[in-house]
Amino acid sequence: MIPILEPIFRGPWAAYGESLACSPCPPPHALPVSQLLAGPEVLDELLQRHAAHLGSTDLRPVASAWSLHYLWALLPPVVAAASLLRHAFAVQPGQMWVEFDADGEARRFHVADSGRPCPQGDSSACYEALLWQHLAPLFEAVGRRARLPAKILWGNAARYLDSIFEQGLLLSRQADAVARDRERLLEQPAWPDGRANPLYSRARQVLQEAPGGATRLTLHRQCCLYYLLPGEGYCVACPLAPQYRRLTAAAAGG
Repeated sequence: MIPILEPIFRGPWAAYGESLACSPCPPPHALPVSQLLAGPEVLDELLQRHAAHLGSTDLRPVASAWSLHYLWALLPPVVAAASLLRHAFAVQPGQMWVEFDADGEARRFHVADSGRPCPQGDSSACYEALLWQHLAPLFEAVGRRARLPAKILWGNAARYLDSIFEQGLLLSRQADAVARDRERLLEQPAWPDGRANPLYSRARQVLQEAPGGATRLTLHRQCCLYYLLPGEGYCVACPLAPQYRRLTAAAAGG
């Protein structure tokens, strides 16, 4: 694990920190992220491997599931460093490598240097490269190959960012910097320069009846289409789950 991450990713959390490594010479089997964007061949091959693993010929849920693995390997160490430590790693596609397993799932990312300090209080500077130079072109490429709406991929990213920021706020005892980053990335409809924020969408809440009384559940911003995979169903917070559709219809008087 990169030493700067060790105080955060301890014990059962260690695996999340180990998905980012730093070495001037990445392993020979690691791919530059830029290769995923350079042409369709590499990305197509990875998606086909993942489709075979999932037993599906529908590339839409396959690509969404592939992105979830990719994001869960990438985001925890990068976001923890940026928001808890105010430290930015070089996540630009030309400066980062990624290892994939036999099923086409991302397992570990590599950077060639230890990064740089991130400006205090400037969420945009900390996350500019991650969002606009790495995720935006990757999601465009994945969406084009799988005919998958970009909003689903951004919704997958927002789902994980929500979870990571929640843990970050607990670890930091509700640090203002973490709260500001979460608000900038997930609650603001526009970036400071006027670009639409692709992570932003309103999260719907529903009331669920339970033996101890009704509880409020926040649904995911977008469905990840996992229910379209063989043998799978809707997750507990899926906005497309039939029971939540009925609640929406009832609320609208339908």
